[in-house]
Amino acid sequence: MAVHRLPPLLPINGAPYHTSLCRPKGVASFSIPFRAQSSPSRTQRIMENISLVGEVGGAGGAYSYSALKRLDQLWSGICSTPTVVQEPQKVVSSVSGTFHHSGSVDNAVEKFDVLVCGGTLGIFLAAALSAKGLQVGVVERNMLKGRAQEWNISRKELLELVKVGILVEEDIEQAIAVKFNPNRCGFEGKGEIWVEDILNLGISPAKLIETMKSRFTSLGGVIFEGQSVSSIRIYEDVAALQLSEGEILSSRLIIDAMGNFSPVVKQVRHGRKPDGVCLVVGSCARGFKDNDTSDVIYSSSSVKKIGSSEVQLFWEAFPAGSGPRDRTTYMFTYVDPQPGCPKLEDLLEYYWDVMPGYQGVSFDDLEILRVVFGIFPTYCDSPLPAAFDRILQFGDASGMQSPVSFGGFGSLTRHLERLSTGIYEAVSGNFLDSCNLSLLNPYMPNLSASWLFQRAMSAKQQSEVSPDFITELLHANFRSMEKLGDPVLRPFLQDVIQFWPLVKTLGLVMLTKPQIIASIFKQVDLPVLLDWSGHFVMLGHYTFLSTFADPLIRPLISTFPPEMRYRWNRYLDAWKYGAGLDYEL
Repeated sequence: MAVHRLPPLLPINGAPYHTSLCRPKGVASFSIPFRAQSSPSRTQRIMENISLVGEVGGAGGAYSYSALKRLDQLWSGICSTPTVVQEPQKVVSSVSGTFHHSGSVDNAVEKFDVLVCGGTLGIFLAAALSAKGLQVGVVERNMLKGRAQEWNISRKELLELVKVGILVEEDIEQAIAVKFNPNRCGFEGKGEIWVEDILNLGISPAKLIETMKSRFTSLGGVIFEGQSVSSIRIYEDVAALQLSEGEILSSRLIIDAMGNFSPVVKQVRHGRKPDGVCLVVGSCARGFKDNDTSDVIYSSSSVKKIGSSEVQLFWEAFPAGSGPRDRTTYMFTYVDPQPGCPKLEDLLEYYWDVMPGYQGVSFDDLEILRVVFGIFPTYCDSPLPAAFDRILQFGDASGMQSPVSFGGFGSLTRHLERLSTGIYEAVSGNFLDSCNLSLLNPYMPNLSASWLFQRAMSAKQQSEVSPDFITELLHANFRSMEKLGDPVLRPFLQDVIQFWPLVKTLGLVMLTKPQIIASIFKQVDLPVLLDWSGHFVMLGHYTFLSTFADPLIRPLISTFPPEMRYRWNRYLDAWKYGAGLDYEL
């Protein structure tokens, strides 16, 4: 194996790093070779020569090389974790009796209706609950502020925050850093389609979260910054949360919004290895001349070998709000976490080689402003039901986002009205046992059906299918959805699976590409297809219930006793959202 030797790189007075390491076009991709510890990787040299403004909490909030190494170490631990369930550190415990009669009551500094642990996305729910009149606190282990890297979202999704009542349209406009159209779905060597108004806004998380903080505190909310969760004890009357500094906060309900690696979720799942992981690397760089459009998804032509693993690479690219020639490009892949999976640094080494060709630029002309990276684990049994009384998972911690998505903000906007209303009813009625709370994170067949797409988009090791099968399959599906029109294509592009659009798409693919069916069976295996078939049937069932049973039941709910009314409201929500019928064009 030929070792790709790197020229020496020199720092440029702490300014954003200019690189000249572009692989000539036409040169074949290669496996990442072993690098001696004494020779820093290209990624390390690039990242250590970028001036960092400051890192924040939440996914994608860290940009330094040391943060990359820490995350890679965590990822290596996930890959090496045995399948056998291990007992992690115990954060939550149940205690008999009431908090009022415990010895800890005198140490409680404040009492709340709801405590939200994890503020980056949790602040949105906290504000929505405060607006309904609940006393809410937010615990954030860092300073509560948004990252520099923008969130990409559609205006339609963003306006859900206005609908809930926590923002006004003027707030939205002030948070928008950049707008762009059209948006491409491309498949290398196969073709492309163009759409409008899909992920076409770049939102400044720093501005948006600062606005949310002000709104939350103006409603009487309390924020505990620089404080992490030490332990949670569940009593019969409240939950007592002990902070790392020793203070105790009592609350009727605790919302776990601590993300994919929440210690509470780790305890609930007993340290179980994820069923799938999306690995994401990328950068924000300056020097792109043609910078008016975006890529919602772009699939590489065939499976690539990085390290010892075969991976299918996908891309996203968006104009950035920091300047007219600034652009963010993401490279991501779906993997089954096993020993030998590529590390994030391995992916970044490959990224520096192939990104210029993908974007049609030379690295000589680029100024790297920021390097981004992340790990997004997913589980088949999501969303996560409540495992304890008085504790509910929210956002990425609940697994409510699509398994093919690597960002939870869009999912948050979609479910915020449903969850804030349901949580308010649960707290008001004192329906805070695990059974009633689990109705807020119910089984959703459209989410479970999405697992087939993640499996189909994951490269199998020693596969029997063609290396370009995944791209061919995606192209066939997108072409079919394009022919069927916006009612089919647009929900799918925003991670919403609906029964009839799915039926039409599968039917058209089978008619136009019947030869692809045999390869699908080889790619995803029969047990996965059988499991998916059950979710597909349930998707149709939920569609029927929401369409025909809901109008008959809803007028009667107001006559039900309080707890029954609460439960039936959750059933109707589950049918509607589980069938994707909350989505409107």
